Amino acid sequence: MTPVNPTSALINQLNQSNSSLGNSGSTSSSQALGSGLPGVTNTSAAAMQNNFMTLLITQLQNQNPMNPMDSSQMTAQLAQISTVSGISQLNQTLTALNTSLSGSQSMAAATGLIGHNVLVPGNTLQLTSGTPATAGVSLPQAVSNLTVTIKNSAGTVLNTLDLGAQPAGVVPITWNGLNKSGAQVPSGAYQIVASATQGSTPVTATPLSSGKVNSVTMGSQGASLDLGTLGSFNLSSVAYIQ
Repeated sequence: MTPVNPTSALINQLNQSNSSLGNSGSTSSSQALGSGLPGVTNTSAAAMQNNFMTLLITQLQNQNPMNPMDSSQMTAQLAQISTVSGISQLNQTLTALNTSLSGSQSMAAATGLIGHNVLVPGNTLQLTSGTPATAGVSLPQAVSNLTVTIKNSAGTVLNTLDLGAQPAGVVPITWNGLNKSGAQVPSGAYQIVASATQGSTPVTATPLSSGKVNSVTMGSQGASLDLGTLGSFNLSSVAYIQ
């Protein structure tokens, strides 16, 4: 029987894996380890160890009796596969710890918003008697003219706010509840439509609704804010804190 020697190929794979661990973490190294070796189809951490033992046993079974495998070489291989496995498990532990810490930080930031008004994507403008209504517009760039139209539920235009030139970012809006004739409109929910231009070029203007953070819950998608009638929004949806 012709002796086979998978050891050199395996060591090369292990060395590549150790090198990539320092740059790309355990995932990329796990994909590198075992690729291109005969009979290796699964590159998970457990499969890597099984593949290693299979190759090692194959080498021992097919070694040249007149020139047996050096025991120090086998010891070095065992040490290498143990190191790769240990680093892989350590990276998995650190990843889980980082996820847990990120969730805790997100929850802490979200709970700090309870009782505050925030701006989130939406076109609803809530007017309460005696209190000016607030909203906002998100601009991707500076504009030479920004206009906000306020409509009732029937789509009738009640008032138009000409806000002129505005910088990029979030532009807070305040409406005193007066229509075009200067009369006070009743309390309730209204709609806002934003349009912007830079010179003669239209610019996308995204309307933002204002809501008070009543409570916070933690879910699979992170911290979720309860904004009352506006609904629930992820913390990442908050564009502005009022």
